[in-house]
Amino acid sequence: MEGAEVQVRCPVCLRELPGALINSHLDRCLQAADGEAQRSCSPPSKRPRLASAQPGGEAEGQPVEARPEAAPVFSLFNKGQSPGAPGRRSGAGRGDAAEQPEEGGGPTLRGASVAQRLEGQPLADRLRPDTLRDYVGQERVLGAHTLLRSLLESHEIPSLILWGPPGCGKTTLAHIIANSSKKKGMRFVTLSATSAKTNDVRDVISQAQNEKRLFKRKTILFIDEIHRFNKSQQDTFLPHVECGTVTLIGATTENPSFQVNAALLSRCRVIVLEKLSVEAMEAILLRAVKSLGVQVLGQGNQHSSSATGSSKESSELPVYIEEKALSTLAYLCDGDARTGLNGLQLAVQARLAAGKTTLLSFTEGCSVNGVLITEEHVKEGLQRSHILYDRAGEEHYNCISALHKSMRGSDENASLYWLARMLEGGEDPLYVARRLVRFASEDIGLADPLALTQAVAAYQGCHFIGMPECEVILAQCVVYFARAPKSIEVYRAYGNVKECLRMHTGPLPPVPLHLRNAPTRLMKDLGYGKGYKYNPMYKEPVEQDYLPEELKGTDFFKERRT
Repeated sequence: MEGAEVQVRCPVCLRELPGALINSHLDRCLQAADGEAQRSCSPPSKRPRLASAQPGGEAEGQPVEARPEAAPVFSLFNKGQSPGAPGRRSGAGRGDAAEQPEEGGGPTLRGASVAQRLEGQPLADRLRPDTLRDYVGQERVLGAHTLLRSLLESHEIPSLILWGPPGCGKTTLAHIIANSSKKKGMRFVTLSATSAKTNDVRDVISQAQNEKRLFKRKTILFIDEIHRFNKSQQDTFLPHVECGTVTLIGATTENPSFQVNAALLSRCRVIVLEKLSVEAMEAILLRAVKSLGVQVLGQGNQHSSSATGSSKESSELPVYIEEKALSTLAYLCDGDARTGLNGLQLAVQARLAAGKTTLLSFTEGCSVNGVLITEEHVKEGLQRSHILYDRAGEEHYNCISALHKSMRGSDENASLYWLARMLEGGEDPLYVARRLVRFASEDIGLADPLALTQAVAAYQGCHFIGMPECEVILAQCVVYFARAPKSIEVYRAYGNVKECLRMHTGPLPPVPLHLRNAPTRLMKDLGYGKGYKYNPMYKEPVEQDYLPEELKGTDFFKERRT
């Protein structure tokens, strides 16, 4: 029919448009970077229904009444709307208004009580920053003028392997990259190696190929716990990372040198993230208590309006936390932000559930009943100091190496420390005892021959009684070894012998005839044992060669030969 245009559906936002307008609309839909572009076209395909509900987002040539209206629940995600917009309702436990970012603090639910703010989503996930500006810690890698920060700010994201201990910010950094990439029209897909299968990876790669071929749209694939993938599963990424079909970002707590394919490592840049410092942890925790509306005792006059409670329900009491409690939590969480935030959340929830109040007096002369969180409550929430130790990972080898070197260096204090790090982290005491047996001969040797007896006795004691009683046995042995004289004479000499055997060319020299055993007449007739001098039968030293002819005069106890 003449005058009737063919309607074409946009593959990104699912709107139907006249065919003549689809190309220009698709370009804007994929490359919407600023606010004007976002108002004139739809968001990415992750939330297709939201776009049709936004006023001012009409498609070219499509009447308003032709577009379906979004359900009121979806208005929760339209952060740009005013609080009085129709259909704006928050879910249970989320307060009376949408999350609003505060300067210097995390998102706060205005009008909601502290208990409501702690419901549902874990605090560590709720306070995850969205921009590099709010990212705390890792200055060496993400400082103001570092290469990685420059690449991220310019949206030139290479394939990365993020390696660091738990709670150091690997997933948060990936979350920031996801927010940034979506604004630039890129596609961000998240998989966890703990649950994803090879077919899931292949599906994502197939979609990435279609996106790149049809829409010139890049795909970033984030794999959490990538070390959980075996070698063959990791091989799936190789050709697609190589040709740029996907940009791979992997997060791992294990050493990628051991857990990630060398071929995949050569295609990615390894970013080493360190444990968060105490100062960084304090900043994160202060941001958390501010977002919850909890006030910190010992920081000036921040309690001047604490007794009014005009914006709160009459039955709700103000919540306070000691500054010392936050400092203690920052130390005890051992650089793990997730552990620190979870510990804070647990401590606050426990005190609110207990319902016990404390009469607080302030320097201004006022007093108020409130819920007080002390250092003891924080310690109770964590139970004990968070010890990072993995019996099957790199930390296992790092700690045993530190113990060995500390004993070799005769530092008894450091030796006891590394021993305790291993045992308190759950290490098998028999493993430590076996290493001590080796140390007794390798590093002490003939300087104190009784060291080997001590090590074997310690092993037997650990085998008899087990943990925790055997810990003092190992401690005694470790201190004995640290104080003992050291000698590597035997260790070095045996190393020289092994080198001599490795460097020998041609057939190994035969055993001299006079040193051979002659249990039969035939062997005696062949000269076996002929001319051997039985040393106990001589009063004087016996002159006799015991090395092969080619090695006469060799002294393996001298320095290694070159």
